[in-house]
This record gives sequence, C-alpha cells and structure tokens, in this order.
Amino acid sequence: MKIALVALAVFLLNLPFGALRGRERKYSFKWFLYIHLPIPFVILLRIYSDIGFALYTYPILVGAFFGGQVIGRKFIKLKPQTASKETKDKQ
Repeated sequence: MKIALVALAVFLLNLPFGALRGRERKYSFKWFLYIHLPIPFVILLRIYSDIGFALYTYPILVGAFFGGQVIGRKFIKLKPQTASKETKDKQ
C-alpha cells in the first residue's frame, strides 16, 4: 500500500514538470531541468515513506515518474505566454 501511495505522489509531482517541459525546446537547459528537478523530491519520498531502495520499487516509481511527465506534457495546457498575446493585439 505504501508503494502505491508513493507512486501516486510521484506521478502527481511530475504532472506540472511534464507540462512545463512540453513548452520547451527539446534538449534545452530548461527541458533537462524540468526532467531532473523532481528527482530529489522522489528520493525524499522514498526515504520518509520507509519503502527504501529495494529493487522491486524501481520499475513502479520510474513508471510513475515518466508517466507523470508524459501525461503532463500531453494533457495539461498551460496559459500562452503574454508576449505572444501582445503581438497579436498589435496586429
């Protein structure tokens, strides 16, 4: 049960980072940052939830991590940048 809750937390944590990553150019600095920034939080979740670093937990949490990134990128629409809105108003 603990692993399911931690996997859900990892999934939900990665949704906004996936959405932010989807707006950036592939392999840019921000793109890499949005992938790697949640990793320390996932490690802290592992430690404080007492699931540890057992081998069977890796596929579950890695799947939740990348699932959150992919779903966030595809389904969460962020507001367009204000600069593009201002240029449309001038035309």
